Amino acid sequence: MKKNLNIAILGGGLAGLTAAIHLKKAGCSVLIFEKENYPKHKVCGEYLSNEILPYWKNLGIEPFNWGALEISKLQFTTSEGKNMNAQLPLGGFGISRYTLDSNMAEIAKGAGCRFVFKTVEFVDFHKTFKVRTQDHTEYQADLVIGSFGKRANLDISLSRKFIKHRSPWLGVKMHYNANIPNHTVQLHNFEGGYCGISRVEDHRVNLCYLTHLDAFKKWGNLKNFQDQVLSQNPYLKSFFAEATPLFEKPLTISQVSFQQKNVVENHILMCGDSAGLIHPLCGNGMAMAVVGSKILSECIIEYGKCGQNQHQLEMNYSKKWNAEFTSRLRMGRVLQRILLNETATDYALKALRKFPFMMHKLIASTHGKPVSL
Repeated sequence: MKKNLNIAILGGGLAGLTAAIHLKKAGCSVLIFEKENYPKHKVCGEYLSNEILPYWKNLGIEPFNWGALEISKLQFTTSEGKNMNAQLPLGGFGISRYTLDSNMAEIAKGAGCRFVFKTVEFVDFHKTFKVRTQDHTEYQADLVIGSFGKRANLDISLSRKFIKHRSPWLGVKMHYNANIPNHTVQLHNFEGGYCGISRVEDHRVNLCYLTHLDAFKKWGNLKNFQDQVLSQNPYLKSFFAEATPLFEKPLTISQVSFQQKNVVENHILMCGDSAGLIHPLCGNGMAMAVVGSKILSECIIEYGKCGQNQHQLEMNYSKKWNAEFTSRLRMGRVLQRILLNETATDYALKALRKFPFMMHKLIASTHGKPVSL
């Protein structure tokens, strides 16, 4: 690179760490801000599409060395227990964020990335960036990547449009010791939401569900909601009856927003869930975060080599991000509307059973093709 760029990455999750490793290998100076030490659990489906494996392999990221499990099948059930099975066109794998993020952080450290384990409270831009943490320490950067997740205090300080509107979605995640089919990711519908179940490393099973707050409120707590609502689906009822929880209590995240977000905000280049969030029923949010990191990293490298200005970088990244993901996000919204309508779900299931090839087309519409450097 003609210019040795100093890059600050706000958030050391999947998107931030992928971008950090890519950019460091390209010769950038990378500083990652992360508010908590590794390892840690996150509310997440913990399933990734195989589309990212060629790219990750080129970066030296090998999830199967850390216990990732192959997934090749999808099982879908309606809230009444009507069932459909399908092969995943590309396939995927399951691995916990607890294991994945901490190992990727070690790769980033080994590559020479530096970490600051503090909360960022303010970012200012005037030709260059000034990043200030909660202890009032200030850091300078040429570029800032925002990869701080679905919803954060920085979204408020940046006055992002979506943060001004309350979101009705609640996410819940738990690990279990349970006997489920191998190589299968399950998607179970229930009144007001949907639940994903799949294996991760160390014989664990990850369960993560998303529900509308209106469906949850009248039951008062997670246990009542599980017993009275999720368990109306016979597959979920059977799972909860036999599974043993491995967490002291479930992890939750509220105000999960699927509204459109700006990819660039106050000259900060957003990545991962900070740029846009696909509905979890599509099972591809983690892979999208990785692909988005690749797009952004390549745009930054081009910026450094070609002497672009800040505006050109921002326009180039926005154009490429939207070209890659706009149709996926749109299809995710359509699928969610169908899945949350019992009548529409029944009609859709009948059509998919009659024309199985349509299921592959639906899955492909929310996934990309294998990517590499």
